[in-house]
Amino acid sequence: MKLILIDDDCLVVSALKMILETHPGFEVAATGDDGAKALPLYREHHPDVLLMDIRMKKTNGLEAAEEILKEFPDARILLLTTFSDDEYIIKALKLGAAGYLLKQDYQNIIPAIRAAASGQTVFGDEIVSRIPGLMAQKKPDFDYMAHGISERELDVIRLIAEGLSNKEIAARLYLSEGTVRNYLSMILDKLNLRDRTQVAVFYLERK
Repeated sequence: MKLILIDDDCLVVSALKMILETHPGFEVAATGDDGAKALPLYREHHPDVLLMDIRMKKTNGLEAAEEILKEFPDARILLLTTFSDDEYIIKALKLGAAGYLLKQDYQNIIPAIRAAASGQTVFGDEIVSRIPGLMAQKKPDFDYMAHGISERELDVIRLIAEGLSNKEIAARLYLSEGTVRNYLSMILDKLNLRDRTQVAVFYLERK
C-alpha cells in the first residue's frame, strides 16, 4: 500500500514513517513538510492513502485536502492532528475526508489506514462521540421533496446518518442491497454530494 505523509514536524514524520514501514506491504512513497506540497506529491505518486497534519505554517491540511479532492474526488485522505477542534471536525466531514484522527491515537493509525484504503470513513472514538452534538444546531427545515427526494430515499438518508451500512439499511427497510445502492446513487446525484459521509453530514446539519 502506497502512502504519503505531510507534516511540518520532522520528528512526527520520522516516527510515523518508522511505524508504518514496519508493517508488511506499507510503503511511504514520499513525505512533505507543508500542505502546499500535498497536491504535487499526490499527482506524482497517486497514493492509496495520504496522511496529513492540519495545522501547518503555509497551507494547512484542510486547504490542501480541498485542493486534492477537487482534482481527485476519490482520494483517501486521513487528517492527523493534536487538536480536537470542533471547527476542524466539521470542515473535515464536509470536505469528505476519509478520516480525522488524533496523533496521540498511534495504536489506531494502522487499522485506520487499512479502513480508509478500503473505502471506509474513519473517525477516532472521541471524534465520533462529538459529531451528533456538533451537527445538532437548529436550522430551518430543508425541503427534500423540492430536490426530488422521495420518502423512501429520505428513509435511506436517515439510516445512513445513523451510521448503518447498506446491508443493515436493506434489512431495516426490507430491500435488497442492490436497491439500497441504487437509492444512494440517486440521492448523491439529486443532492450533488460525493459519498455517504457527505449524505450523513448534509442530513445532520439540516435535522
